[in-house]
Amino acid sequence: MSWGTELWDQFDNLEKHTQWGIDILEKYIKFVKERTEIELSYAKQLRNLAKKYQPKKNSKEEEEYRYTACKAFLSTLNEMNDYAGQHEVISENMTSNITVELARYVQELKQERKSYFHDGRKAQQHIEICWKQLESSKRRFERDCKEADRAQQYFEKMDADINVTKADVEKARQQAQVRHQMAEDSKADYSSILQKFNHEQHEYYHTHIPNIFQKIQEMEERRIVRIGDSMKTYAEVDRQVIPIIGKCLDEIVKAAESIDQKNDSQLVIEAYKSGFEPPGDIEFEDYTQPMKRTVSDNSLSNSRGEGKPELKFGGKSKGKLWPFIKKNKPPPPPPASASPSAVPNGPQSPKQQKEPLSHRFNEFMTSKPKIHCFRSLKRGGATPEDFSNLPPEQRRKKLQQKVDELNKEIQKEMDQRDAITKMKDVYLKNPQMGDPASLDHKLTEVSQNIEKLRLESQKFEAWLAEVEGRLPARSEQARRQSGMFDAQNPATVNNCAQDRESPDGSYTEEQSQEGEVKVLATDFDDEFDEEEPLPAIGTCKALYTFEGQNEGTISVVEGETLYVIEEDKGDGWTRIRRNEDEEGYVPTSYVEVYLDKNAKGAKTYI
Repeated sequence: MSWGTELWDQFDNLEKHTQWGIDILEKYIKFVKERTEIELSYAKQLRNLAKKYQPKKNSKEEEEYRYTACKAFLSTLNEMNDYAGQHEVISENMTSNITVELARYVQELKQERKSYFHDGRKAQQHIEICWKQLESSKRRFERDCKEADRAQQYFEKMDADINVTKADVEKARQQAQVRHQMAEDSKADYSSILQKFNHEQHEYYHTHIPNIFQKIQEMEERRIVRIGDSMKTYAEVDRQVIPIIGKCLDEIVKAAESIDQKNDSQLVIEAYKSGFEPPGDIEFEDYTQPMKRTVSDNSLSNSRGEGKPELKFGGKSKGKLWPFIKKNKPPPPPPASASPSAVPNGPQSPKQQKEPLSHRFNEFMTSKPKIHCFRSLKRGGATPEDFSNLPPEQRRKKLQQKVDELNKEIQKEMDQRDAITKMKDVYLKNPQMGDPASLDHKLTEVSQNIEKLRLESQKFEAWLAEVEGRLPARSEQARRQSGMFDAQNPATVNNCAQDRESPDGSYTEEQSQEGEVKVLATDFDDEFDEEEPLPAIGTCKALYTFEGQNEGTISVVEGETLYVIEEDKGDGWTRIRRNEDEEGYVPTSYVEVYLDKNAKGAKTYI
């Protein structure tokens, strides 16, 4: 069915209908646009949620992610980032494939519709003009006919009147002839205009209007097809990301299935194992003799005596209660030995009431070691430099971790020294590139830093060797693998660490009064501060392939484009980043740097 033949007289209604169709298309565009905004907002909220629960660097949370359950949770957070990325893809594809395309199509549709209805109105105006001409010629013909009839009647009246002169009669006859001729001319003109109007009207209703309405109909049908295609695209955009979203969910399930409760239990043992041996049996104390009582070194009683033989049962060795017992401090002056058996308190009255055994047992089971020496103040309290406030096994792990960190810092400084040395050699061979003497200060500073770090490493290695000498033998794989710097002159062990060990190697909490460690405000550490990733200050292109084998370097391939996060500070190395997890140093001569002058943190080092 054609609009041109069926709706030939519905010009105004078709104009309203096509405008309504454009309004529907614009409404759908608005709907898709709001959907894209929702997708972007949802993706942003998901990313913020994942970032909120990411472990902070250099914090206790980072240590907790050794456990498989925490690793699975971290994997879930990473997958949520990918999940959010797919919603961003949905928004981007809907914007480019639907919103932008339909907005462009709507503008074209409006122009096309405007041209068609302009042609329709032009045809209407033309037929209206023809109609007005026909009406005008018709009225003129009617008027001329009436005038001719009146003139003929007047002539006949004058001709019949005997009193009228012959001249007046002739004049009336001529006037009647003129009027009759004018009527004939008007009749011919009216007939001609009528034929022309009929022809124009036939063309208007059977040719012009049907053609225009047919084009409008085709335009409207294209609009309907276009909105249907957009709806299909709307569904297809969602369908395209379903496989990737499914992979994200599969990875979350895979991470959940990788949780190993036995492994987590073993990690708990490694994290909190103190290295102490369980306490031995408590010896029997005989109170039936009305004489002075003596108390064994391992007794829970506060009263101590001497000269009385002790009764022992089972022949078992004396137990160690060092990690629990809160010993009474001897009266001043303090003795030189920290052994509990070397501190006599003198005789006590047999009538003195003794505390119940259960009360003493609860006391030493609930007591916690006191911290008596400090190196630096941390957020949650004070931590000794040698970690002497920790049990032996935990102390060994902390010391080992500190030694490894120092070795990494030493290696980094050595790499920097080598780079400066190479650059100095280049300057010596090519003086026009720079002054070799300008690098002497930097080279001296790096060498001093290396020496300081070596002394610090030797100090911690000495403490580590002391702790390992008192722990049970462990396998070679469990022993530290530093191997880079051997301590030639072990530093003197801090008195605080000695005070916390009993003569037989067990743990104690006595504080030595022979030496005190001063707490200095300059000893505050920044190692627990949160480290935010450096922003990119530009990009770089690799001129040559570089194999980064040393600690802190990164491998690049010729022609690869990466982000610059730290410019060359004069040591011949530039810090770059490939992605969030891969960053390091490459020789400056291996890359071509393009700095963003507007980037935050962009600096030039001379």
